Amino acid sequence: MTVRIASREEVRALLQPLLDPRSPADALAVYYALHHPQERTTLMTASEASGRLTGFLVRARTGLDLFRPLVTLRAQDEATVAALVREGLPLGQPVYLTVPLALGPWLNKHLAVSEAEVHRLYRLRAERHQPIINVLTLTSRDATGAPRCEIRPGGELGAVAGVNWQSPDYAEIYVYTDPAARGRGWGKSVVSTLAGLLLQSGRTPLYVVAESNDYSIRLAEAVGFEDTGFREYVAQAVRNEA
Repeated sequence: MTVRIASREEVRALLQPLLDPRSPADALAVYYALHHPQERTTLMTASEASGRLTGFLVRARTGLDLFRPLVTLRAQDEATVAALVREGLPLGQPVYLTVPLALGPWLNKHLAVSEAEVHRLYRLRAERHQPIINVLTLTSRDATGAPRCEIRPGGELGAVAGVNWQSPDYAEIYVYTDPAARGRGWGKSVVSTLAGLLLQSGRTPLYVVAESNDYSIRLAEAVGFEDTGFREYVAQAVRNEA
């Protein structure tokens, strides 16, 4: 098996067997492999002697965590996972891992993992969007040009919704509501407004939430998000052996 650093152009041509750009389940991997700034992205591919691609790994420096790069990957077998981890992750460097749930058991054999969670992936179709009008909602743009919605009564942040990342087809929403402001519908208001803006831009809003977070699940479903059935394995991880 050969593992090497690949260019974005090579990856774009080779990923078809491993990724579906139209699927919400692959949207995050497609974004980091093909759309995240190249100067902050490292792509590794694994292939057989015949040249057939068996997996890839993306290591990306993001604004979400300045010290731990985000890592996602796809692999068809455990040997590919082991090779990608060995060649693609620096020894001893902590990373934020997000992969399909099925890859979790293989990765646990080759990484020291902590704070592991299973996350649900929700999608919002235009016909299911439940607009919530709140005159307190303020709309702006973040540093990347993505929309951001806030409610700031008296100047203090009550609720905010923004975009973790966006590709031409999808955008992943985050939301924060001050615990003291919960129960007022502010979280639903900012998410609903932001989702409407993303739909207008031609992107499908995605919402990722830990299975244990009942509050956030209820919020997403109240706005019209539907569970895709896809589950992500998310954890802090470090390669601790050569």
